[in-house]
Amino acid sequence: MSCCCCCDDCECRPLGFLLGLPFAFLSLLISIVGIFVWIVGLVLTCICPCCLCVTFIVEFALGLIKAPILVMKWFTSKIPC
Repeated sequence: MSCCCCCDDCECRPLGFLLGLPFAFLSLLISIVGIFVWIVGLVLTCICPCCLCVTFIVEFALGLIKAPILVMKWFTSKIPC
């Protein structure tokens, strides 16, 4: 018999999900900032494709956009079943 709530590999952690919602909301705000940085970086890349630093800014912005999903996965993985 398994102690998990919905599957054998213990991927379902509703308590961790609920506790992680405030952190996910903050990450969502950061990702919105990342969207604006990504748009500005993309425009700058189109204007001057030789600038390598703009590429790093766009990659950083993509990391900010992915932040809410990564935070929720990290937070729910820290909560035991």
